[in-house]
Amino acid sequence: MSPQVKQAQTDQQKHIDNHQQLVDFILRGARPRDEWGVGLETEKLVVDRLTGEAVPYERIRELLFRLDGIGGWKGIFEQEHLIGLQGRRSSVTLEPGGQLELSGKFCCDIHCSWRDLSRYRKHILTVGSELDLLFLGLGTHPFTRLEQISWLPKGRYRIMSQYMLKTGDMGQRMMKQTAGTQINLDFSDAADCARKLRLSQRLSAVSYALFANSPLLDGKPSGFLSTRGEIWSRTDPDRCGLIEQLLSPAAGLKDFVDYALDVPLYFIERNKQYVDMTGSRFTFRQFLDGGWNAEQATLKDWNLHLSTLFPEVRLRPQIEVRSADSLPPRFTASVAAFYKGLLYTEQALSGAEALLMQMDHMEFVDFYRRSWRDGLKTGFSGGTLGDLATDLLRLAQEGLRQQFLQAYSGADESHFLDPLQELVTTGETLAERLLKRWPSTREEQLKLLVEHCGYSAK
Repeated sequence: MSPQVKQAQTDQQKHIDNHQQLVDFILRGARPRDEWGVGLETEKLVVDRLTGEAVPYERIRELLFRLDGIGGWKGIFEQEHLIGLQGRRSSVTLEPGGQLELSGKFCCDIHCSWRDLSRYRKHILTVGSELDLLFLGLGTHPFTRLEQISWLPKGRYRIMSQYMLKTGDMGQRMMKQTAGTQINLDFSDAADCARKLRLSQRLSAVSYALFANSPLLDGKPSGFLSTRGEIWSRTDPDRCGLIEQLLSPAAGLKDFVDYALDVPLYFIERNKQYVDMTGSRFTFRQFLDGGWNAEQATLKDWNLHLSTLFPEVRLRPQIEVRSADSLPPRFTASVAAFYKGLLYTEQALSGAEALLMQMDHMEFVDFYRRSWRDGLKTGFSGGTLGDLATDLLRLAQEGLRQQFLQAYSGADESHFLDPLQELVTTGETLAERLLKRWPSTREEQLKLLVEHCGYSAK
């Protein structure tokens, strides 16, 4: 273990004396412009090759067991349970319902992220075919009902699953039936961080529409193009959806910290065990100010708490945007290209702000809530969301080209936006493409899903 890692671990054990330490902890993630990169996190559904149904943990455990030792992967265990794999600079983890997630290495550009994803895809396809498993880049389980999906044997999920029953009517659906795509991005200082947080939250409506790919639930069309968006909106109003404070054009990093302080705790970790804190609505602010059962809040507690917040954009401490559905592989890199193109040059950032930050609070919230139902056809005072997406894609494309010309990326990344250009040109989301061709028999449906969003060697 390096001295730097040891020091970071020691620092996290220290008690928090003041709120500024919470801000400073997040600002440790700041990097100079020359060191900015991109991280890609891709979740996918694991289903039986013959039936399309979600597979139990035992079959996914066998997948992980066979991957252990391949390409540098090493097993991650919680007690006796194999729950993930750690690579040299990336990891494979399991979501509560067995969804498989690659947290790819933090890369200098999207070409690097794509190579990392391609290597991983080759590994899981090789082993998955031996186990009759299919991997689908789809935002919701198309066939399997909630009660038929087994829980991953992980301590934090046991606590979360019970708490979800108190906070909304779809929390357990979120945990077991959804899959998404997350992008991690850099910032240079507090002002840059706040600016990107504000814009990324405004982009969430565009993201739900542009990356809508979950029109099915419980074996039939749900009435939404991103059913995942609807599910998240009915999960937990304290920790999901929009952060109201960030809707203000003047919002700063302290506003995010204040939001996080007032979210109830799920748990803290002591002696490598999760301590359930959900019996009362005990917030991190209360924990920080008064302690709990002789326990005082540490930066490790703060870091763990940040990992239990699920708004459209959060800090871990890098900026993580979370609004895109799980997607077919060739669209996955498009999410990274969209955000990197818009947030990493002043011209694109300013252009996107001009398009999105003028909407008043109530108009934007209504626009956002309609985006996962109406997709690119979502209307607002300036036209349609498809029109807005067209303008944003133009800005993102130019932003990526500028980054290449300024030597911030090793090669031009703008071609990763090509799949999205196809969508805005037709005005038809991936979800609508799937619904238009949705057949009547399970055999035909599964065949179409493999064609639409199945992971393949290509």
